[in-house]
Amino acid sequence: MEEEIKKALKKILKKDVELEIPPDSSLGDYAFPCFPLAKEFKKNPNDIAIELSEKIKGDFRVEAKGAYLNFFVDKVKRSKTILGKIFLEKSRYGVVSKKGKKVLVESPGPNTNKPLHLGHLRNIFLGVSVKNILSALGNKVVMVDIVNDRGVHISKSMLAYKLYGKNKKPDMKSDHFVGEYYVIYNKKANEEMEKKAQELLVKWEKGDKETVSLWKEMNKWALDGFNETYKNVGFKVDKVYYESEHYKEGKKLVLDGLKKGIFKKNEKGAVVIDLSKEGLGDKVLLREDGTSVYVTQDISLAIKRYKDFKMDSMVYVVGNEQIYHFNVLFKILEILGYKFAKNCYHLVYGMVNLPEGKMKSREGKVVDADDLISGMIDLAMKETKKRYEKISKKELLKRGRIIGLGALRFYILKYDPLKDILFNPEESISFEGDTGPYVQYAHVRCSSILGHGKLSGKIDYKLFNEYDHELVKVLSEFSGIVEKAGMDYKPSLVANYLLELAKKFNEFYSRNPVLKAKCALKNSRLKLVYCTRQVLKNGLSLLGIDAPDEM
Repeated sequence: MEEEIKKALKKILKKDVELEIPPDSSLGDYAFPCFPLAKEFKKNPNDIAIELSEKIKGDFRVEAKGAYLNFFVDKVKRSKTILGKIFLEKSRYGVVSKKGKKVLVESPGPNTNKPLHLGHLRNIFLGVSVKNILSALGNKVVMVDIVNDRGVHISKSMLAYKLYGKNKKPDMKSDHFVGEYYVIYNKKANEEMEKKAQELLVKWEKGDKETVSLWKEMNKWALDGFNETYKNVGFKVDKVYYESEHYKEGKKLVLDGLKKGIFKKNEKGAVVIDLSKEGLGDKVLLREDGTSVYVTQDISLAIKRYKDFKMDSMVYVVGNEQIYHFNVLFKILEILGYKFAKNCYHLVYGMVNLPEGKMKSREGKVVDADDLISGMIDLAMKETKKRYEKISKKELLKRGRIIGLGALRFYILKYDPLKDILFNPEESISFEGDTGPYVQYAHVRCSSILGHGKLSGKIDYKLFNEYDHELVKVLSEFSGIVEKAGMDYKPSLVANYLLELAKKFNEFYSRNPVLKAKCALKNSRLKLVYCTRQVLKNGLSLLGIDAPDEM
């Protein structure tokens, strides 16, 4: 119906238009503001609305209300169309079948000097949901990871282990063990320590056997721990790139660019690029001692990925502290003549803070991903135990994982990626409010109703009341929400849509009898419940969240 209204307006105005959703259903299902037309038509927007209302024709009712054209659709026809479409397409509802583009999504890009923390989880959840949404829109999406396993930050944890580790082996989860030494380094840090860490990096780049041997051992400890955490949250990548394997190519590219005059040496002997015209200043690409910086290897990595996948676009899921870095990276790739640079996108996300303040890896003041995951599962198990005292241990753990991990993902994804988050575990696990369990429970309630009522017999949507039609209207908006979430790289649009759908369903359920309704109305409402459950499941799936039938 939305497309029909747009086409009808385009026929008159000779251009594409966008519609709004009125804040009150009494003002119609869709609205078109005439303010932007006032200058073009040299008329009062109220008069333009009246004129358009008399000209526009279609399978809908239209009325002028001030400067707005309000459109009222045939609710019975909409119910028949939308519910029929959902019932037929099921898990494909909201999915585009046309062939899209090849997109690479990078997440989470950990450093091998510390364990994964809450910020990494936000990265992973954003990356997975963006991949799911873009895939639903017909794109072929490849998930890649970059492991930052070399550099001065890695040297710092290595140096601390050399000085204080006494050849100990991990006596805890191995990535946590490595992280302990990064914290120790920063507690002991001084000018001399900084110098030694830099010297250790130079030794590594020169292939010093002892240094490389220690690096391999500590790297393995970190990676083994990461993989365990990835498995725990069901995170998989299609290809992993390691900084240690391509940083030399980055150095070669920079040195070639130096010969061609693209880059230059500053007074200290470091290789830089002048991006002052772009408002980015001078950027160091090779330090005066010849060692490379992050952006150096990111240049070669982007080129390598293009050679590997010939992607149409690349999405980097990285925090807001790296905005400058990616502006520089994309601009350098452009200067070097790589056309794909214009289709690179930095999906910026804000920090995740705790009630007691900002997380700081250097001070050990972080919420480790593993601790948080197990804590969320424990919280969910306690809530479940309150409701089902005689539940088996196996079933309790199963539901705890579904609810706990679902609550964690949803809490993080419901926020616009740009916003900082103050994470509150107790709030996120609540079965009431704007939470994952609230949405999951709406799915459970749908399953319970359908378990007690068989969907068969005559259906008559003319029997629907306003609460039935309002629920259908929300269901009809799902495809548009998925499309916008993909265009804007905002899974938060899907999460907040699901909250609205769950609220509308609960309002419908509290007002309307389903199982006790008479035959045709009962069947019609059972179909509406079935379709609501399907869309809840489809939406949660896009966010990487399970839709349980029991909680």
